[in-house]
Amino acid sequence: MKKALIFQGGWEGHEPAEVAEILAGILKEEEFDVKVTDTLATLEEDDLTSYDLIVPNWTQGQIAKEQLQPLMQAVESGTGLAGLHGGLGDSFRMETDYQFMVGGQWVAHPGNDGVTYQVNIKDPDHPLTEGMKDFTVVSEQYYMHVDPAVKVHATTRFPVAEGPYKVNGEVDMPVVWTKKWGEGKVYYCSLGHVAEIVRMPEVMTLMRNGFKWASR
Repeated sequence: MKKALIFQGGWEGHEPAEVAEILAGILKEEEFDVKVTDTLATLEEDDLTSYDLIVPNWTQGQIAKEQLQPLMQAVESGTGLAGLHGGLGDSFRMETDYQFMVGGQWVAHPGNDGVTYQVNIKDPDHPLTEGMKDFTVVSEQYYMHVDPAVKVHATTRFPVAEGPYKVNGEVDMPVVWTKKWGEGKVYYCSLGHVAEIVRMPEVMTLMRNGFKWASR
């Protein structure tokens, strides 16, 4: 049986415990042995290389070097890394090495929560998105710094926005991407602001496929 580790915490606005429970449920349905922890100390106490998949669900916060280095080394050696929204794409803002591993970092969500936008499937023949069609979300629309090394599987279109985070012109922003970090596979989905959004059938499908794809 494959093993997965979820570490959850950070900013409570993203409902980390509830989201971790949903993600753990998906993994258990896929016959993973799942450990969920609410402390970063697990990253220095466990042998992270024994896991086939690690799922960070920790928005913002700080991480000690003795916790970050084992995580990065485990992924480099072949453990998969997968997550969503701020739980993976807005963790540990001061850690540039972590952002390189993930493939991007949150910048802003123009319009804040409640924005209606479309997710466009760009790679319908890939196992992550096979059979999926474009769909609409009412949530935060993530504008991100993105590593050009990532492979993009779904995008969203940003129009011109007013306010402090003005987007000057239209731009396609990645929503789902993958990349490699050493021998490990990395999967990211920017959807999932709160548990209600994570429970959307399309998001559940994307996370299920992402977990299976990224796992060792």
